[in-house]
This record gives sequence, C-alpha cells and structure tokens, in this order.
Amino acid sequence: MNSNWATADLCDDHEDALEILAPVFRDFGDSRAFYGQVFCIKVYEDNTLVARTLEQPGAERVLVVDGGGSIRCALLGDRLGDMAVRNDWAGIVVYGCVRDSEQLAKLPIGIKALASMPRKSKKRGEGILDVSLDLPGARVTPGQWLYADADGIVIAAENLLSQIL
Repeated sequence: MNSNWATADLCDDHEDALEILAPVFRDFGDSRAFYGQVFCIKVYEDNTLVARTLEQPGAERVLVVDGGGSIRCALLGDRLGDMAVRNDWAGIVVYGCVRDSEQLAKLPIGIKALASMPRKSKKRGEGILDVSLDLPGARVTPGQWLYADADGIVIAAENLLSQIL
C-alpha cells in the first residue's frame, strides 16, 4: 500500500471533494496510516455482523462499523483483529469501542475507535450490512474511499491516490 500521502495533503489538494470525520477516533492498530474502499455495517452492542464481515476477503477495503457511539461494550478484539489481517482488510474504523488493545497494537492493520472497553458485546445477530452511515462529521457510504492517519479520517467519492501511484 502506498505510504506517500497524508490526510492533510489530501485536504489541501481536494478540499471540496472530501468529508472529514470528527476528531473523536483513537489509534489501536499498528498501522497508523491506511486507506481503502469502504464497506459499512451498522450494529449496536452486538458484534456478530462484524465477525461475519471480517471472515470474508477484505480485498484491502476498510470496514466502517457504526456502533452507535456506545462505550458500554467492545465490538472488536484481538481475535477479530487477527481475522481482519488474515483476510486482507486494510483497516477498521469503529464508532464504538474495542478491547484487547495491547494485542491490537501489535497487529499490522489500521484500527481506529472511540475507546477501549473490556466488556464483550452481545451476540444477537442484529445489524445492517452495506448501508450508509451518519457518523460524527460525515456521512459514509459503501464504495467511498477512506483515508486515515495520525491527523484524522477523510472520506472521498473516488480513489484519490490512483492519480499519484
């Protein structure tokens, strides 16, 4: 994956073509910068669909999980993080919590979430796949492109890096 980019530069060069997520996400994976085409799911305190999605080939996409901003339980831990690495996901953004943060920090994948919480989620099988999400600061739609680094997370309708790769 090309590492010759930064979200600040993308904002400078493509300001009118970007949406920017609010700066509420923290880094949890070993890869601080990542990008890819977006796949979206919406869940609430239930990570069943997160697991089902991550066991599929990621094809260097980014999974965006709208967990409703809940900080009462984790939607991703070391087992699912490891599965994401094995199945070629470029990154995961969770509008909610993760757990096993020390193990996640060793995985070669980008992971951003609100916080760490040791409590696991329920397993009810509820949620929605492949749906547009209204996250703080931006609407995220399946098929868009997400770019994340230490400065933040930006969303574009197309792959902005295809022009410079």
